[in-house]
Amino acid sequence: MEKVNNKKPLETAVERNMARRSTSSDQVNRRTIYVGRGNMGQPGTAKFPDNTIISSKYTIWNFVPKNLFEQFRRIGNMYFLMIFLVQVIIDSPTSPVTSGLPLFFVITVTAVKQGYEDWCRHKTDNVMNNEPVHVLRGPQVCTEKSRDIQVGDIVRVEQDETFPCDLVLLSSDRQGLCHLTTASLDGETNLKTRTALPQTAHLSSETRLSSLNAVVECILPEPDLYRFSGSMVVIRDCSLGEGGPVDRSAAQPLEQDSLLLRGASLKNTKFIYGLAVYTGMETKMTLNYKSKTLKRSVVEKSMNKFLLVYLGLLVLMALISTLMQHFWYGTLHDYTPWYRDMNKSHLGVWKSLKVVTDFLAFMVLFNYIIPVSLYVTVEMQKFLGSRFISWDPALAEPQTKEPAMVNTSDLNEELGQVEFVLSDKTGTLTENIMVLKKCSIGGVKYDYEDGKLLPSDCMDTTDGPPLNSPPLNTSLRDPCCLIRAAALCHTVHISECDEVDGPLGGRQTKRSLPEYYASSPDEKALVEAARGLGVIFLGSDNHQMTLDMKGDEERFEILTILEFDPIRRCMSVILRQPDGEIWVLSKGADSSILPKVVSGELQKTQKHVDDFAMLGLRTLCFGMRRLTQKEFAEIEECLRVARTARTDRDRLIEEAFASIEQQYHLIGVTAVEDKLQEEVPQTIVQLGLAGIALWVLTGDKRETAVNIGYSCGLFSRDMVIHSFTSEHPDGLRNAEVALGLISPSELINGVQDVQATNKRADTPHGLVIEGSCVAKLLSDRPRLQAVCQRVSVVVCCRMSPLQKAEIVRFVKELPGSPITLAIGDGANDVSMIQEAHVGIGIVGKEGRQAARNSDYAIHRFRQLRRLILVHGHLYYIRIAELVQYFFYKNVCFIAPQFLFQFFCSFSQQPLYTTMYLAMYNICFTSLPILVYGLLEQHVPYQLLEHSPHLYTDIANNSWLALPAFIYWTFLGVIHSLIFFFGSYLLFNPDSGLVPSGETHGQWTFGTLVFSVMVITVNLKLALDTRFWTWLNHLVIWGSIAFYIISSFILGSYLWPMFKRKNMYRVFEHMLIAAPTWFGASLLITLCLLPDIFQHALRRQLYPSATQRAQLEEASYRSARKSKLRMSNGDRRDAEQSVPLDSITAAMRWDGTAHSCPRV
Repeated sequence: MEKVNNKKPLETAVERNMARRSTSSDQVNRRTIYVGRGNMGQPGTAKFPDNTIISSKYTIWNFVPKNLFEQFRRIGNMYFLMIFLVQVIIDSPTSPVTSGLPLFFVITVTAVKQGYEDWCRHKTDNVMNNEPVHVLRGPQVCTEKSRDIQVGDIVRVEQDETFPCDLVLLSSDRQGLCHLTTASLDGETNLKTRTALPQTAHLSSETRLSSLNAVVECILPEPDLYRFSGSMVVIRDCSLGEGGPVDRSAAQPLEQDSLLLRGASLKNTKFIYGLAVYTGMETKMTLNYKSKTLKRSVVEKSMNKFLLVYLGLLVLMALISTLMQHFWYGTLHDYTPWYRDMNKSHLGVWKSLKVVTDFLAFMVLFNYIIPVSLYVTVEMQKFLGSRFISWDPALAEPQTKEPAMVNTSDLNEELGQVEFVLSDKTGTLTENIMVLKKCSIGGVKYDYEDGKLLPSDCMDTTDGPPLNSPPLNTSLRDPCCLIRAAALCHTVHISECDEVDGPLGGRQTKRSLPEYYASSPDEKALVEAARGLGVIFLGSDNHQMTLDMKGDEERFEILTILEFDPIRRCMSVILRQPDGEIWVLSKGADSSILPKVVSGELQKTQKHVDDFAMLGLRTLCFGMRRLTQKEFAEIEECLRVARTARTDRDRLIEEAFASIEQQYHLIGVTAVEDKLQEEVPQTIVQLGLAGIALWVLTGDKRETAVNIGYSCGLFSRDMVIHSFTSEHPDGLRNAEVALGLISPSELINGVQDVQATNKRADTPHGLVIEGSCVAKLLSDRPRLQAVCQRVSVVVCCRMSPLQKAEIVRFVKELPGSPITLAIGDGANDVSMIQEAHVGIGIVGKEGRQAARNSDYAIHRFRQLRRLILVHGHLYYIRIAELVQYFFYKNVCFIAPQFLFQFFCSFSQQPLYTTMYLAMYNICFTSLPILVYGLLEQHVPYQLLEHSPHLYTDIANNSWLALPAFIYWTFLGVIHSLIFFFGSYLLFNPDSGLVPSGETHGQWTFGTLVFSVMVITVNLKLALDTRFWTWLNHLVIWGSIAFYIISSFILGSYLWPMFKRKNMYRVFEHMLIAAPTWFGASLLITLCLLPDIFQHALRRQLYPSATQRAQLEEASYRSARKSKLRMSNGDRRDAEQSVPLDSITAAMRWDGTAHSCPRV
């Protein structure tokens, strides 16, 4: 936009005033934008960024240093780098290649992966930044690249196009009204309405917009998609002519309903003009591209503890070797051998330095006890393993086949350690498909059936609502008063193609009825019910709503809308009726509306609300208030001041809303049904059998929450339910008495629940907590923790989003620090999803904000059973075995190296050649455990899903607990002793074992130890593998074959790249020696035979539930194979074979029978 130089005095004064305000202390959190001027010549404002999007992390210049810096921030990588540098600096016993090559491999693989991902981000950025956009330059619209948009530009967007930056709507082809979809931002597919200020809504042409002169103040960029506030001062526009400016100095408020977010798409509107307020990296969409809070799984924490233990062992071995070396040379022999003699004058200094260098040399020699490839293997296992969740058809949406989403792969194994599930109700346990079932009007209950309102009381003779209803203020007992309120008090809109110019009258058909779009299923259900009752909402624009009443069209002027928020728990509209009267219509939770009622059938309605809640119905109360013109003028000014305030804006708006939403005439209450999802009770039962406690956190009232608890099986009829609400402040005390935590005599003021205390000790107990009491309860955490650990079920009602997060945090802090999982489907569940150890989002009717902010996203609550009991179980088993196996095979690898020092005078001589040191963890033993970590199924999917008690076998991180860690470490030590001393006895240095009579040297001895070790550790994994695929066979036998082939190649030629030629024909000589084949087979058998016996005896004497399942599943498979081999004459015996369903049914409810000690 070209800058206007000829300013009028008023314009100059206003701009000076705005500039002064922008630099004042209370304007630190706001920005000032001059319409159409871009960044140049704007007083008091800083330069804003252009519209370039940069989602990449690296450039071609900084990739190498930045990536290396990020990788070496990891303690493991830094440790191995230090080891490598020590090898380079000192006289190292091993080649720097042995540490440098594995480290280089890990760093390179990670860098290539991150580089490729960043290259893909660069390509996406280039496409987005070079997209053509239409920008107003002077009186013409020019086509430019998206990256060239500046703050203050006026941008034209046409139908179905995506908004290129965050815009404030100025005008459109529909008098300042437009529709959009934010599916790419929050997943909500319903259409949303945005409106322009009346001062700019009529500027729908380039010529009129080119002379617009205005100043906008708004908040600084922030990631909250649903928060925006600001103000606009229109100084001059062309529609007023050039003959003198009009005073527009009064600031007009800008709200969220005027903001068009980058990434949203324009729908049902031909074109709009918008003012760019946030561009490039400051748009809300871009600010939401941030990493979630880092969550660390229990496996990762255990792995870090193991690393510290082995680091301590490494230091201990190096210290022992250093002391023994100096004892050997300093006491028993001369301090230095003759070939290391030096000038005596330097001996004192050299002794001190040698202690340090020897210690570092031993650290280098034994550093392989900490596996360098563990990190990259775990990352690959998590990343590739998470694909199985997305590929599982049982977790896909049944109709659309949309797969489950994995937003993070770092918590796969955490799904196998869940102890508490904290669930939302609406849309998570229920369908979130609302249907009006009942209502109460003027103290009379009605049932809604087949488009009619029928009195629930058979003694009541009230007919259905009259279609030609009186005005809102004439009869509050009139059913149509509530129907019209439901048809007017909402933010529903209809598709443009469904809009009707005139009344439908008696010519209504299914084709002509409008299709409604709403962000709230409750609102849509009520508007559709009103349509079924003959009160048809025909649509709305910037200024009015239109209803059709059986041919009579009524238009209501929209004066203002007070949007719903979870704190107020209500929404309101202020309308002017055709007769000129002004009314406030409000709907919301009974806790929000009923306390503000001054007239109406309050007591009857309250009872009806409780009755509806007992039926599990969701209730909304409706109230109305008449305003005089003077009252409305005061309210309008109050709202304008609050919405344009620069400080304490939220508080002022809250106070303004409170002054409006009061002194209601009670219209009535609606009750909509939200059915339970399929298999919710069965899923809850199976989670309970798996040892997982379920808490429900909902915003519904107590009666509704309790009724849903009974419906889904959380509460049983013999359960004692303790309530801690504003009406029952002593509920916690009564629960303590009933659970035996305190004696009745300790009760304050003698308050006691006699019925509870008389119950038997084994009676199940449940606890209901109201949101208004959360703060009081959390202030006394020890008492609440004691009660919550004793009760079977906890239901929290009337909870706000932050209270849900507080409850999750409270559960995480229970004794034992249990693993929590939070699941929900709405934006109000995001806080608790992010707070829990594992967050699950439901892709549902309330949009995808919960799914976007979760760790995993599924489509139905019943899929949680498979996600936890199957995928969580298997992922934990796989990665726990992977971690333990990695440390086991490295103990096997390095313990013989330590033992060898006792036979070489602690001279730091390595037992293995350089190639073996470098390739052991990378080539010879890495792939088999990776494939095991991806594919292992120790129990079939079907058996895991229908035998929830198997989940208890892996509870409390049992596979990575101290006993399991000691077992695997002890196993590695025992095997290493067999490797070393068995080979030593076979290859005695004084015995001639080849036809020439020559004796074998150190390298042949070390090669035999290494050969037995490689074969043993791979066969050990083969013994633990229960689910064999062609890939398992390939990597296990392939790794052994690769070792043999590479050893032959290494010794077949004097390779010039190796400084030492000590391996020439060593492997060949070892194989032709007489004891090699027999001795190696004997050593391998000695290592694996105890493991085989241990597994067999354990299965026979004290099998775990998992082992019982394996045996029964193996019996089933054997019987099935026998059945297939049977001849036709033996079918009778085949028919007696046990099907798999019978096995799972027999095991399903017998979790205690299979419990046993864990090793």
